[in-house]
Amino acid sequence: MARLPRLSGKEVIEIFKRDGWFVDRIEGSHHILIKPGHEATLSVPVHGRQEIKLGLLKRLIRDAGMTNKRFTELS
Repeated sequence: MARLPRLSGKEVIEIFKRDGWFVDRIEGSHHILIKPGHEATLSVPVHGRQEIKLGLLKRLIRDAGMTNKRFTELS
């Protein structure tokens, strides 16, 4: 299993953009990402350089329909 990197919210968003996601809107400090043809939305918190916690990162990857390996390949 691929080891997940420790990333900030902005870095996570850039990786999801490489997979076809884009920022639909910003609600407070959360960036809402959508992908054409995909029902789920992703809510990524952006708090400066603060790292996304591992559990949240895993959930975002799962909700995006990606594997940990695919995510690390895009990073």
